Amino acid sequence: MGREHDHRHLGAPPRSGGAEGTAAQQVAHLIGADADEIIFTSGATESNNLAILGLARRAAMANIARKRILLSAIEHKCVLSMGRVLEEQYGYIVESIPVDRNGHIKSAELEKLLGDDVLLVSIMAVNNEIGSIQDINPISEAIRKSGAIFHCDAAQAPIAITMESLAAKADMISLSGHKMYGPKGIGALYIRRDLQDEIEPLIYGGGQQNGLRSGTLPTPLCVGMGAAAEYIGSPEVSERRKDLQDRTNRFLDMLLALSWPTKLHGEEGQKRHPGNISIGFRGFNAENILGALQPHLAASTGSACTSGIPEPSHVLKAVGLTTEEAKSVIRFSLGFETSDQEVDVAVKLIDMALQRLSDSQTMRTA
Repeated sequence: MGREHDHRHLGAPPRSGGAEGTAAQQVAHLIGADADEIIFTSGATESNNLAILGLARRAAMANIARKRILLSAIEHKCVLSMGRVLEEQYGYIVESIPVDRNGHIKSAELEKLLGDDVLLVSIMAVNNEIGSIQDINPISEAIRKSGAIFHCDAAQAPIAITMESLAAKADMISLSGHKMYGPKGIGALYIRRDLQDEIEPLIYGGGQQNGLRSGTLPTPLCVGMGAAAEYIGSPEVSERRKDLQDRTNRFLDMLLALSWPTKLHGEEGQKRHPGNISIGFRGFNAENILGALQPHLAASTGSACTSGIPEPSHVLKAVGLTTEEAKSVIRFSLGFETSDQEVDVAVKLIDMALQRLSDSQTMRTA
């Protein structure tokens, strides 16, 4: 027995071979990369941190002239939190890239913000709250033209889009195991080979994974993520993605057909995650609706809890919702295993919950 990456132990193959090497190849193949460009992490949050903090810290140490960082207004909270850290501790100028009401990057605004003083641009491929799918091609072209580094949080992308050419468009890509039907506790970061020397590690130690992320890897989790990546890239998933889109559309149509005032937030159709519905129930409080649905149906609100105080999601605010509108929003997530029968039951439960809330006069004023 021995650690998978430790060559000194009898029978332990190098990273390029063995179980971890195979897993890296499978993940790399999903996005059109090479295995030595894949760094395994504990999840997408760590991947985002390694990409953004790693690049910015090394650039600050080297006194690189590029001092501006651009983050889309609807990035994951961990990315926005890093922006504040880089402003406060490293003196970077961090600016927000605006989006339209459907959550898509405003291309003209992005081009205005880009310049030869921009170090990094971070834009997620698919939004986790309203499901918006970005058009990565023009975004990538604009960023490359400016000379900035492009980081793409693609944690939500595997179910939503085909990804075989994503590595050709971004310099760093964050991935999550459990978002592609793999295990929790494992993620990956693609770092373009010639960029790896410009990344400062977050974790120091034995120099594993090209010196970018020290520590013994959890081989079973790596294997699980590799298998999930191989599955997601299969022809079967292309068909299941279409089925999921059809089922989600059916769910949405049934919700909109109810007698309650509802509004979909985000894009309809092909530019939206096939399993995402972000819908507002005007005049109702989303927290009350979720409470009425328990324990039969799981969903989430358009609010985040900061210091114990619920506040509207930054994503919903970025696409133009008022505080009151955001408080009425619920996100429903469907998956490959969701059945038509479950959709029918869910709609009935939602209708009944709204009726009970209305009858008990707990609904908010419109």
